[in-house]
Amino acid sequence: MRAALADRPAPAESGWTYGAPVSTGGQDVVERFIERAADYRATVVRVDAGAVAAAVSEALAAAGTNTVVADDMVQTRWGAQVPVSWIADDGLDAATLDGVDAVVTTATLAIANTGTIVLDHGPGQGRRALSLIPDVHVCVVFVDQIVTDVPEAVARLVELGSHTRPLTWISGPSATSDIELDRVEGVHGPRTLAVIVAG
Repeated sequence: MRAALADRPAPAESGWTYGAPVSTGGQDVVERFIERAADYRATVVRVDAGAVAAAVSEALAAAGTNTVVADDMVQTRWGAQVPVSWIADDGLDAATLDGVDAVVTTATLAIANTGTIVLDHGPGQGRRALSLIPDVHVCVVFVDQIVTDVPEAVARLVELGSHTRPLTWISGPSATSDIELDRVEGVHGPRTLAVIVAG
């Protein structure tokens, strides 16, 4: 490669170093996250921290769900205020999870510039299968969990000790496209993602 490019001008310096802070374009990080997550076709609402249960209820109703799986933390915090049939995850197999309408989780963090949510599957998030099999995922993200960019997210995950756990990075509903670029949603995970930004 060097020999083939020997007579070409030297490339310009990029002026950027990995790990250096990345601007959010003058936008507040929360507003940037909301904008970017919506770009990925997620439904995003921002509510006060005390209105999370009502927002979860509205998101589930909008998706037409009846049966909802969540871990104990989510059900303890908001379950009594959300009128659906809650299902506890006691090792439900994939076929049973496929018959559940929705899952409700919290998040470990979210990334403003990419509109990405990261789950480490600790309390509030359940095991990995919960966020991948049901057709609707309602995820609660608190404003203090939103970071600017991927390097900051990785640093926060290391700080939290989450980097040693299986992580799920979610950018919008599951989507793929075939050779003709026809978009298909729901192949590798939920086809509907509702994000509730709290705070």
